[in-house]
Amino acid sequence: MPNQQHLDLDRVFHALGDPTRRAVVQRLGRGPAAVGELAQPFKMALPSFMQHLAALEKCGLVTSRKQGRSRIYSLEPKPLEAAEKWMTDQRALWETRLDQLDSYLLQMKESET
Repeated sequence: MPNQQHLDLDRVFHALGDPTRRAVVQRLGRGPAAVGELAQPFKMALPSFMQHLAALEKCGLVTSRKQGRSRIYSLEPKPLEAAEKWMTDQRALWETRLDQLDSYLLQMKESET
């Protein structure tokens, strides 16, 4: 049964699975930006683009605030840190397994000679 931490991670990976949302996250890595600036490089209607921002906000990757007549979006690094930790843990696990396999194969080769 998945716990809340797994569900949060699922949402982050789902959000990052879309190239538009990854580009927005990448842009926000340079600093906060208004909706118009974020939407400018994409050839889509603003309501469609806003759905991408909503998906990023829902999983906690971005936050928004009203500034005058604009909505400003900022990157929230905590969900990215959780995804990075999960990937690092997986890498460590597989590196250990591959090292064990390498040792085993070397032992097999030595025992044949």
